[in-house]
Amino acid sequence: MISVIRISGMVGIDEDVEATLTRLRLGRKYACIILNPNAEIKGMLQKVRAFIAFGEIDKETLKMLVLKRGRLPGNRLVDTKKISDSVIEEIFSGRKKLKDFGMKPFFRLHPPVQGLKKSTKQFYPKGILGNHGARINELLRRML
Repeated sequence: MISVIRISGMVGIDEDVEATLTRLRLGRKYACIILNPNAEIKGMLQKVRAFIAFGEIDKETLKMLVLKRGRLPGNRLVDTKKISDSVIEEIFSGRKKLKDFGMKPFFRLHPPVQGLKKSTKQFYPKGILGNHGARINELLRRML
């Protein structure tokens, strides 16, 4: 599973990059989605890597993300009693998606605690943009 977070805003973006971000359901700054990687998704991520941070999410971070930031239609919070470890396992393995459980397919996050790195316009490892690998979990936990 890959977690994708939009870091850059909406001003001054090319039309094709904006269309790709819209197809990824990343319409706003600090929006997050969870994807199963395939060739098309990887190509889209490479096209918009100057505007997003992405990496491999682990099961514990996914559980925290769903419990704290998961939303139902009507902007209602997810009932924590109905989200069990088996639901998280099905989402993490890719057998089911968030919308199969009635949740919205994206998460709205806060800006990260302790802020972004100074050089946000540079790619990882110098800045916050680009592929983080397993270190995306640290960033996600700071944004919850």
